[in-house]
Amino acid sequence: MGYGFHTPDGSPLTDNALHAYLLGRLDFDALLPLQRRVAYDITGEPGSGAVLVCEHPPGITVGREGSRAHVRPEPEELTARGWPVRWVARGGGVLLHLPGQVACYPVLPLAELNLTPAAYVAELQALVIDVLAACALHGEADPNAPGVRVNGRRIAHVGAAVRGGVTAFGLVLNVDPDLEPFRAVHCDGDPQPMTSVQRESPSRVRIAGVRTQLVEAVAARFGFARVSLFHTHPGLAPRPEAHARATGTR
Repeated sequence: MGYGFHTPDGSPLTDNALHAYLLGRLDFDALLPLQRRVAYDITGEPGSGAVLVCEHPPGITVGREGSRAHVRPEPEELTARGWPVRWVARGGGVLLHLPGQVACYPVLPLAELNLTPAAYVAELQALVIDVLAACALHGEADPNAPGVRVNGRRIAHVGAAVRGGVTAFGLVLNVDPDLEPFRAVHCDGDPQPMTSVQRESPSRVRIAGVRTQLVEAVAARFGFARVSLFHTHPGLAPRPEAHARATGTR
């Protein structure tokens, strides 16, 4: 039996839905408890899974393979740039988060999928390559650290975790960020050149379109029959602008 969701008799599930949350801009303070809440929600529901798709405010996260030495700026410069540094329990090294990136965090039960953590990371790289192909770009798995390159330049980072058998974190794809700030960090410990979908593409790229392609790629890679889309989650506090519209104060 290959990977993917199956019934107890080994037949593939044919009506399971991926719950996809398109969340816009999301702080890490909100992301971390939300991942735990979503992981709890899918536990005990056969064939259940979710994906959180968002953008993060500027900042730096340091995974298990990273260190402070990979962050070049001194604390004063980090403060001036508005880049808080967080140590997070995920694979991979240092990652600079900027506007113009899309973060894609599948929340999936690995045992049900019949996947090892290493195989799961390989699937994340493969789904990025699928999305790049839809943008007429040729991506390749990075041989030095989990991620994807285009024309020898890093375009996506993969840094996942598994907690209680359920995945957390995932990947970050450079759609159209300012590439100059990446000089300030050694992403994944490697001072390699960075690129983006927009830089490599001959035509204009819409970030909303890339979000949709990522969700579709997650559903296809992990065997979901359909996708249910949501633009918020009950575990998130209402955004100020949404609250203002709902109450008529704007």
